[in-house]
Amino acid sequence: MKPLAALPTEKTVDALPTPLRLDDARTALVTIDMQRDFIEAGGFGASLGNDVSMLAGIVPTVAALLALARRAGWDVVHTRESHAPDLSDCPPAKRLRGAPSMRIGDPGPMGRILVRGEPGNAIVDALAPCEGELVIDKPGKGAFYATGLDEHLRARGITHLVFAGVTTEVCVQTSMREANDRGYECLLVEDATASYFPAFRQATLEMVRSQGGIVGWTAPFRALATAWE
Repeated sequence: MKPLAALPTEKTVDALPTPLRLDDARTALVTIDMQRDFIEAGGFGASLGNDVSMLAGIVPTVAALLALARRAGWDVVHTRESHAPDLSDCPPAKRLRGAPSMRIGDPGPMGRILVRGEPGNAIVDALAPCEGELVIDKPGKGAFYATGLDEHLRARGITHLVFAGVTTEVCVQTSMREANDRGYECLLVEDATASYFPAFRQATLEMVRSQGGIVGWTAPFRALATAWE
């Protein structure tokens, strides 16, 4: 009897600036900072005067993307922007910047702002990590700075990263650029990322895919859903 052929693991996503092939065995989903402090009323994002509903609006799409990644067998990574309780990993220049009503480390409605272990630092319930998924606590904007993310991905043979999360122009874009410099091919899911400033989100999408994909590719979630139907 002829042996059964292995099922193909590569799919082509209708992306910009060009179609992108992803291999399930070499792809990871990186979900950036979908934390209560940024997304829920009373958190750090709201203390800066932002409309947090703009970020909360992408939660269903990110949840659908997570479900797709888990079905496909991708490596899944979640990040949280967070600091040690003594703020030893939070430079004064970061903590004191701007004029928010609450600063990093201050008491807030959901515990101390952006401090590890506090309720507000948790990922929102709808996107909670599953057992075995990596959760990265990052003290900076990028997911690779002062974390073991690069080592984790290389140990698993990951070459392609799919990004979602907030905010598009800050932590998501920084993480993508860090990944690009390390040789990863990157795709940003357009409707699974958000900013408090819609114009900043749109500008970031255009920067990412400009010049033939100088940072990477972008595609709406429906393009991935179609490819993995």
